[in-house]
Amino acid sequence: MNEFELIQNYFNWPLSDSTIELGIGDDAAIFDLDSGYQLVTSTDTLSEGVHFFKDTSPEDIAYKSLAVNLSDIAAMGATAKYFTLAITLPKLDETWLEHFSKSLKEASKKYNVSLIGGDTTRGALNITITMMGVVEKSKAIKRSGAMSGDNIYLSGEIGDAALCLKKINEGEKPHKAEMIRLNRPMPRLELGIAIKGIASSCVDISDGLEQDLSHIIKASRVGAMIDVQKLPLSQSMANYIADNDDWSLAVCGGDDYELCFTAPESLNSEIMKIAEICKIRVTKIGVINDSKKLKIKGYDGQGKSYQHF
Repeated sequence: MNEFELIQNYFNWPLSDSTIELGIGDDAAIFDLDSGYQLVTSTDTLSEGVHFFKDTSPEDIAYKSLAVNLSDIAAMGATAKYFTLAITLPKLDETWLEHFSKSLKEASKKYNVSLIGGDTTRGALNITITMMGVVEKSKAIKRSGAMSGDNIYLSGEIGDAALCLKKINEGEKPHKAEMIRLNRPMPRLELGIAIKGIASSCVDISDGLEQDLSHIIKASRVGAMIDVQKLPLSQSMANYIADNDDWSLAVCGGDDYELCFTAPESLNSEIMKIAEICKIRVTKIGVINDSKKLKIKGYDGQGKSYQHF
C-alpha cells in the first residue's frame, strides 16, 4: 500500500459540509467563508512517549488528537469546522490504522468537523492536527481582554489527568474515570460559543492552570488572585489532596482542557445560567487585579507546570 492508497482507504471520507468546495485529493483544499466571519486556526502535535504512552490505544490517540485542537477553538468562542491531519507512522499497520481512522471519523462526526487534507510519512509516531473554525468578525475571545475587577471562572474539574499520569508512572492503577479524563478530554465548544460577548478573556487549560492563567495575565497586562479552596475538584482529586496535602496536580497539572475565562461581576448570574444550560460546572475561583502577578492563596508553589522543552 502506498501513501495515496493509505489516504484513500482510511481518510477520504464523504463530506457533508456545503462550504467545502474541494477536500482530500488535490494539492490543497478549498472552502468558502460567509461574509462577516473570520477564520480561526490552531495546531497541536501529539508524540508517542511525550503526549501518550506506547500502549495507548489507536482509538484514544485519534480522539485526543482531535479533542485538544477543538479545545483551542472553544477558547476563542469559535465554531469548529475543518481540520487537516499529518500523521507520521513507524510502519504500515493496517489494523492500527483501521482503529485509528474509525475513531477519528466518529469523533469528527460527533463534533461536526470535516477532514479536508493532510499528509502521511514514515518515522516515529506523531499526530499533528490543524483545526479551523469560524467566528463573527472581531467577536473572538482573546487572552488580552481581562480587566481589573473581573471574576475568574473555570469550567469542569481539574487535576484528574495529572493524577492519572502520576499513578501510572508510580505503578498504581488509575481509576477508570481518571483514565477517561486523560485519554478522552471533553472540549468545551458549547460553552465557548455561549460566553462569546460575555467573557473578557479566555484560555484553555492544557499546560496547567497556573501557567495558562499566566498567559491571560501577561496578554492583558493585569494580575490575579485565585484561591485553591475554590478550585473545582473531583472526589478522587479531593481525596488525594486530603491524604497528601499536595495541590500541585490541580494547580500545575496539564491535560485538563477546561476553559478558564474572565468576566465582570455584573455578568455573574448570566454566566451561571449559561453553565446550567450547557450542563457544565462553572466555578468562580478568583479575581483579576492590577498587581501584574499571579498569587495563589493556599499554595506554596512547589509544583511545576508542563513545559514543552
